[in-house]
Amino acid sequence: MPHFSIEYSANLDDDLDMTAFCDCLRRAGIETGVFPLAGIRVRALRCDSYSIADGDPHHGFIDISVRLGRGRSDEVKKSATEHIFAAARGFLAPVLEKRPIGLSLEMREIDPDLSPKHNTIRDHLGPGS
Repeated sequence: MPHFSIEYSANLDDDLDMTAFCDCLRRAGIETGVFPLAGIRVRALRCDSYSIADGDPHHGFIDISVRLGRGRSDEVKKSATEHIFAAARGFLAPVLEKRPIGLSLEMREIDPDLSPKHNTIRDHLGPGS
């Protein structure tokens, strides 16, 4: 863990390289030192149907959800949230300057009893991963 899910309005496609944004968030997650490398997943889901504020079709949104396993203090989670959000704002700065976008991020813990997992990625990363 963690899993980053990005929901975004389809009207941002021409202004934003979403693959590069996903990679930016992946790197930010690594930089926190909080998350195991093999557990980081970042994915983006384009939303074709949405309505924002006054209905102006130029408005956009990006909602980042970070789900992670238990075991980190509130202070550590807050610091990681701040670092990831700052990375997102930095990457998005050129787009945020030219058009109205609602940007949000939420980090939440997953109940381990209700979230079975199987991961063989570590088997392929090599020693120390």
